[in-house]
Parts: sequence; structure tokens; C-alpha cells
Amino acid sequence: MSLHIGDTAPDFTVPTTKGEISFHNWAADSWVFFFSHPADFTPVCTTEMGKTAKLAQQFAARNVKPLGLSTDTVPEHLKWIEDVNDTQKTDLQFPIVADKDLRVAKLYDMIHPNQSDTAAVRSVFIIDPNKKIRLTMTYPMNVGRNFDEIMRVIDALQLADRQRIATPADWRPGDKVIIPLSITGDDAVKAFPQGWDAPRPYLRLTDVK
Repeated sequence: MSLHIGDTAPDFTVPTTKGEISFHNWAADSWVFFFSHPADFTPVCTTEMGKTAKLAQQFAARNVKPLGLSTDTVPEHLKWIEDVNDTQKTDLQFPIVADKDLRVAKLYDMIHPNQSDTAAVRSVFIIDPNKKIRLTMTYPMNVGRNFDEIMRVIDALQLADRQRIATPADWRPGDKVIIPLSITGDDAVKAFPQGWDAPRPYLRLTDVK
């Protein structure tokens, strides 16, 4: 199954390291950072799990719930968490889905046969409170994720929802943003009374809080 931006994220009920969850109910009115790993007790995955745990407060400040997935069992996950906490000097508290039968991994197209028939690639889904997929990224098994980019895109998506804007290349919070082409005339003046710079008619840059 191939999932696209704008699709409703498929629901599922699974065992996790925090007990059984039904995904949509668990997500509730939060955003979700749903990310998969090839296997427990692997080096790149261990660093990513640790980094996610270290960013717990930053995720919470953005109303984002992390949810990991690996195609191993809950007992294996729990033993692995001990290693993550010890080697990465953290305290991992978010749930990790146990997906030994690959049901969720296949539902979210995380199994890429040219990589492995049983291990999930490094997929990322950012899912909004309406359960809509807002971003997808897929990394190969041997490349760790860039968490600065994950945080940046969450900030950009949330700002765009609040302010009806788009963000330019390499945007960071506090940078100028783009007024979408769909907002014109008096609507643009009302929406952006602070005005804007327009090096081209189609490229209008402005400041927002």
C-alpha cells in the first residue's frame, strides 16, 4: 500500500512497550511523529531512539507524540530500551510498536524488498490531529535521520496551518515566509497588514510571529 500526503493515516491496534494501543485513539488531538526501524539492537537505530527520547520536551512543546516501530517483539523492545538508555544517556518513554508479523509495516509500505523482506526501512510520517499524513520521508537502512529537519518541518507545517503561509528553502523559525499565490488583492492586505517585499509578483515575502 502506498500512502500519500493528504491521505488519512491508516488505523491499527497493536501491542507496544506501553501496552496495546489503537493508533487513532492514542493519537487523539496530537500530531504524531511515526518512525520505523529495521531491527532492535542495531547501531543506527539505537542512536535514533536515543535522540527521540532526548527531544521529548521539544516534541511535547509542539503537541507531537513520537511513536516508534520495529519488526521485533515487546520483550525484545524492552531489553533494547535498556541499551538505548544506557548508551545514549537518556530515558526513553514513548511507545514502540511490536510488529513481528509485519502487519503495520506493510500497511505503511515500510518493507522495501530490495532492502529486506523482513526489516523496515527508515520511514517517517508526520501526521496531524485530523489523522492526515502531512509529510513522508524514507531513509535507507544505513543512514540515520536528521532530527533538526524533522523539527523544522513540524514547525513549518504548524505555522502554515496557523498563518496560511508557505516557507522558503532552508526556512527556520523567525525567518521570512511566503504568501501563497492563492491569497490575492484585498484578502492579502487583510491577512498580512504588515505588508511584504515582492522581488517578483509571484514571490511575496513577509514576517509573521
